[in-house]
Amino acid sequence: MTMKYPKEYLDEIKLRLKVSSVVGKSVQLKKRGKEFIGLSPFKNEKSPSFTVNDEKEFYHCFSSGEHGNIFDFLMKTQSIGFGEAVKVLAAEAGMQPYRFSNFDKKKDLRFQTYKSIIKDYKDYFHKELFNSNNQDAFDYLKQRSLKKDIIEEFKLGYVPWKNNFYEVLIKKYSKEDIDLTGLFYKNEKSGKYIDRFNSRIIFPINNLTGDTIAFGGRIFKGSNLAKYINSPETEFYKKGNVIFNLDKAKACRSNTNDVIVVEGYMDVVSVYSAGIKNVIANSGTALTERQIDIIWKFFSNPIICLDGDQSGQNAAIRIAEKLFPLINEKDKVYFSIMPDGNDPDDFVKKNGKEKFLSLLSKKVAIQTFIWDHHLRKIDRNNPYEISKFEKQIKKLCYAIKDEILKKYVMENFLDQIKKLTPIQNNKDKYYRFQKYKDYKNLHILSETRNLHEKKNRFSKIQIKEFSILYIMLNYLDITSKRIEEISEIQFLSENNEKLKKLIIEGILGGDDQSVINKKTSDEFQELIKEVKENASIQIILKAKNDESILEFLNELIAELKELNNLKKIESLEKKLINNLDENSYSELIKLKSQINRD
Repeated sequence: MTMKYPKEYLDEIKLRLKVSSVVGKSVQLKKRGKEFIGLSPFKNEKSPSFTVNDEKEFYHCFSSGEHGNIFDFLMKTQSIGFGEAVKVLAAEAGMQPYRFSNFDKKKDLRFQTYKSIIKDYKDYFHKELFNSNNQDAFDYLKQRSLKKDIIEEFKLGYVPWKNNFYEVLIKKYSKEDIDLTGLFYKNEKSGKYIDRFNSRIIFPINNLTGDTIAFGGRIFKGSNLAKYINSPETEFYKKGNVIFNLDKAKACRSNTNDVIVVEGYMDVVSVYSAGIKNVIANSGTALTERQIDIIWKFFSNPIICLDGDQSGQNAAIRIAEKLFPLINEKDKVYFSIMPDGNDPDDFVKKNGKEKFLSLLSKKVAIQTFIWDHHLRKIDRNNPYEISKFEKQIKKLCYAIKDEILKKYVMENFLDQIKKLTPIQNNKDKYYRFQKYKDYKNLHILSETRNLHEKKNRFSKIQIKEFSILYIMLNYLDITSKRIEEISEIQFLSENNEKLKKLIIEGILGGDDQSVINKKTSDEFQELIKEVKENASIQIILKAKNDESILEFLNELIAELKELNNLKKIESLEKKLINNLDENSYSELIKLKSQINRD
């Protein structure tokens, strides 16, 4: 007996996977208008006769006559059965396999009943919106510039206070089935069931196949109640897996890679009614990884478009930092923030479709948005703030999962960071330096200009070592608090390492400043002179208290560790190019993991 998959399950797979993405793994496709073309996988040919149409969800081969959907393609090209094709594509779509157990069958029956109750509820209260007794609700939507055709397309509704629809449903469905929808809750005092959306305009929330599975509700009169509420999570509604209006917006994917992600249901309906159909909203929760993965199945360039107030800005940066690790060369994220005091609903009503689209055309990539946000918060003339800024940016970069993209985003950020060295007298010149060596014309504080001109022959690592040695030679009490950390660092310069060890031995042996100065000057007179000439931090430390100097030492230690690890990584990568050695590879992975943790 052949097991039959539920139609909803198969439709969900087809909605999540573009035909071109499935076929494109084995056929080289080229875009031509709304379709893709390529050489037939079913017949040898020199001129392409094989077409793929994502909008209509099929492929067609003119040379062989083969035609079908993504399941047919796998069955015919991989010689597998329908069940195996469903399993493969479900996994690719990020869905759980359907097991045909009694549990799955019962769950499917529950879902059919669940959808039926939700539909009855939606249809009933959609009609109530046009009831003359509820004119104030309809007038409110008219004041929000929503026309009747849009209200009907979205099936907006109104739930009057103390309605008796529960009594209507209980005649048709069991109490247990109604409870599963979360539409009602029991008043413990009266024992009656209360409508969760009393006195609210309701927005039906659909899954990808267009079935309504939940509601958002909005108070439109003055009240102490929350302005918006959503259905509680149920067996078939998980907020983090659902995107409002994606069932309609996905129809635009053959025309654009962009989709506008707004915050509220009313924002979606207003923008949609202005003629911009590729607009969606997260369903009553912060945008989740699961939601962005679903969005990327249909649109590669989502544009996060939130309110222009501080709350909207804060929400935007939280979303940006959450999604930043997930971007790759194909799937990107952009941001477009409304002018202060506006949300997308307000803006599109005041300014119209074209100005809204013009605003969106100035969208910025996620990495630029993150950079600009954090840069605005720092004093560029404060080395401590720049140091923290750099660490924050690096930490965000290290989280990017795409290793190749991580490398280039990091390089881009570091190149910009080089231009942020504190400036005085509003001078605009800046100079570049090579990695680990040859400081060349670095843009610096005017007080330290002469010192930097003398130290061009030293690498970046040596300068860091000089800075630590300077603190060790002049601030013994502070150095003693970080003896263990300094001992663990292996200075690359042999002389620097010897001087470091001599100072540590003196501190551990209880020598005071004068004794250590005598020992070090006898043996390392020339090196100490070089340290004093090239440790540019001596000017920065002049007016600092002990706490600030200790913080500066902590940063130097962390930066030197990172530089040493990066140099080792560079060396190991060169070694592996010539000879793939297991020990070297393991050490390389360990070092990269250490940098990511830091």
